Amino acid sequence: MFEKIIRNFSGVRILVVGDIMLDRFIWGGVSRISPEAPVPVVVVERETFLLGGAANVVNNIHSLGGEASLCGLLGDDEMGQKVTQRLDEMGVDRGGILIETGRQTTVKTRIIAHHQQLVRIDREMTRHPKASTLRSLSEYLKQNIKRFDGIILSDYGKGLLTKGMIRDTIRAAREAKKFVMVDPKVKNFFFYRGATVVTPNTGEASSASRISITDKISLDRAGRNLLKRLKCDALVITRGEDGVAVFEPHQRPLLVPTEAKEVYDVTGAGDTVIGTMALALGAGASIRRAAELANHAAGIVVGKVGTATVSQKELIKMMKEKVRLK
Repeated sequence: MFEKIIRNFSGVRILVVGDIMLDRFIWGGVSRISPEAPVPVVVVERETFLLGGAANVVNNIHSLGGEASLCGLLGDDEMGQKVTQRLDEMGVDRGGILIETGRQTTVKTRIIAHHQQLVRIDREMTRHPKASTLRSLSEYLKQNIKRFDGIILSDYGKGLLTKGMIRDTIRAAREAKKFVMVDPKVKNFFFYRGATVVTPNTGEASSASRISITDKISLDRAGRNLLKRLKCDALVITRGEDGVAVFEPHQRPLLVPTEAKEVYDVTGAGDTVIGTMALALGAGASIRRAAELANHAAGIVVGKVGTATVSQKELIKMMKEKVRLK
């Protein structure tokens, strides 16, 4: 059953709307401490650039065999050009991406030595887009939403997803009978009311519900609280090394334990969860089955260093191993 759903990912079309970023990795080695300050000296060996934020959601969908289009905003700078170049190499439709003069493309630079992240440096601009930019993005959504099986709102708090943009997108998707999945930020949390699935992590769920999640009892209280207030079809709390918790109206919560053998890097794991879930829903899976698949996919990527993705082949292999072990 799982294998059929995964193979059907290839026929699913998802529109990702959100904050586009570039993840920059500087890799090197450390053999001494600086004489200027008690910090390690990193001798740079190589530098890599990967898609981040909403673009990493697209990358995950693409890696799993689905078809994704991206709607968002980039700056008119070198880093923005790197993003569009990578999207073009993947064959991703970027008709919904606008370039805003004077805006800086968000870049997260991670310095890594011996497979350990030493520091992260962020360059970003979090102001809302110009009114003309928002109008153009809204027009793109209205004209194209029917082409897709579902919509993902990937909110990294970088300014694109305003209250109006969020509510207009959810309304348009509902009218077109498309599902909407949201990777939320706390400051916008209750603007997502009416979405199909909202996927906060434990910290975001704690902050939004004002219930400190420390055990299964507090997890249950927070999940039910948010499910009721958001009026969504499902709330999926991603819990890092503890897996995911799925809340649906009139059902007992489903706790899915993590499948990761070893956790090296959780960077982008939330992007993997929401991308996999969207593909599974588009392929006809139930929310619970979609959440299980997404949890397995996340278990694969956290075992890799850097902003990683999972392939359709890797996910099928893991699911077959799981069935064999039962």
